[in-house]
Amino acid sequence: MAAPLARLFTEHPAKVGETYFGHMAFAAWFSSRLLAAALAALVHAVLPFMFETTASRIVRELYERTHNRGRQPVPAE
Repeated sequence: MAAPLARLFTEHPAKVGETYFGHMAFAAWFSSRLLAAALAALVHAVLPFMFETTASRIVRELYERTHNRGRQPVPAE
């Protein structure tokens, strides 16, 4: 019973070549960048002269960082 439960937490991180905690750290960093992009876009909505390219730059950087994750072979242990 423990093995199927553990697999829920480790299967996806393993697909992208990470441990559970490594994936947790990456996801937390990623969410902080999304929050920064959202806040910049919100300020830009009210004050269009501020943060003119910040949100789109952050989204582009996140895409570049993640679009190939999980496609490279995971090194054998």
